[in-house]
Amino acid sequence: MDQQEFSPAVLKLRVVQNGGMPLYLQLINQLKYLMASGRLRPGEELPPIRVLAEKLIINPSTVARAYRELEIERLVEKRSTNGTFVAEGKSPFAESEQRRILVDRVDALLVEAKQFRVATSEVITLIQERDAVLTEGEWVK
Repeated sequence: MDQQEFSPAVLKLRVVQNGGMPLYLQLINQLKYLMASGRLRPGEELPPIRVLAEKLIINPSTVARAYRELEIERLVEKRSTNGTFVAEGKSPFAESEQRRILVDRVDALLVEAKQFRVATSEVITLIQERDAVLTEGEWVK
């Protein structure tokens, strides 16, 4: 299948070498964001591992690991030899569990911000800036 047949959202993925976060986690986070924002819809096919690895100039095993982790979380599904697709239906987490996870992460962020003596208003501004960057598909650390 030709690379142009895949969603433009997926083709805007970026990874930062030596950026402090493993490449497979960068991919997972970006793909989750694209799914959560609706830019990757249920049933939509992800690029084959080799195609995405070639585009990002990374090892195919890195892409395979990201896809495998997303499959374990039931966010994507492999369809035998047909490829990897965004899973149908809602997130495998109940809404209450989703909220608990987000509260834990927000709490951790706020604790860290306090340790760095960063005002909550600055944290909110940073979150809005990062959301804008991710919405545009330009993943930069």
